[in-house]
Amino acid sequence: MNYLLFNPLARNGKGNIIKEEAKIDLENAYPDLKEINVLELKYKDFIQTLTKEDILILVGGDGTLNHFANVIYSHNLENLLYLYRAGTGNDFLRDIQEEGKLVLLNPYLKELPKVKINGKETYFINGIGFGIDGMVCEVADALKAKGETEINYTGIAIKLLLTKYKCPNALVKVDGKEYKFKRVWYASSMNGQYYGGGMMVAPKQDRLSEVLSFCTMHKSRRLHTLLIFPKIFKGEHINKKKYCTMIQGKHIEVTFDRPTALQIDGEVIRNVTHYEAWK
Repeated sequence: MNYLLFNPLARNGKGNIIKEEAKIDLENAYPDLKEINVLELKYKDFIQTLTKEDILILVGGDGTLNHFANVIYSHNLENLLYLYRAGTGNDFLRDIQEEGKLVLLNPYLKELPKVKINGKETYFINGIGFGIDGMVCEVADALKAKGETEINYTGIAIKLLLTKYKCPNALVKVDGKEYKFKRVWYASSMNGQYYGGGMMVAPKQDRLSEVLSFCTMHKSRRLHTLLIFPKIFKGEHINKKKYCTMIQGKHIEVTFDRPTALQIDGEVIRNVTHYEAWK
């Protein structure tokens, strides 16, 4: 049996449209696809009914992938699991740079990193954005709640950078070594290279390695930060070593001196002062 797993809320509510496109695209190679809404799926029961020959195809973006990975990770899924490449792609697909409509997910869902926030632990796929990136996602969520479907994340980031975002100070520990940063714009822990719809925050990160990359932009004033910001999309910001720091390690702790929004693969958590991430 071939299963098409989809999230109707993916891509700002366009999940059903993308699912129909996938069915047409895959009908020759995978006939009689059985559709399953991942938001309604009882995973434990579903996985117990699978045979070794069953193939799963997931349709959706980073958020859907994060949701699916968190619920199936502990079930030791042995079936072939693919991600269907739809639309303009997502940060996971940007990172792995594989060809074709279907990407085999199994190798990328082994040894996933974890993050702990307010006592709750979850796995993540791409990265954690703490600071202005979390606030960007917070604003984007508010726009979606008002019915907006075309969200310009870069535009939101620039507006916040010039106006509302207030830089906290941060205490950071990477594998036990302590660092202090002032005027922090973001303090992210990355499993992949990208987040935020194409921002190459950690250009040296390898998601199949045993370490995470801690990345931060700090010290710079608003106008100077505005000049550096566009360089993030090509990973060139790390050349500004006075203001951009990247440290690799297995265990990362970040504490801000004021509550700030945080995002995990696009999912927003508000009023956070501390997180731990490890691999």
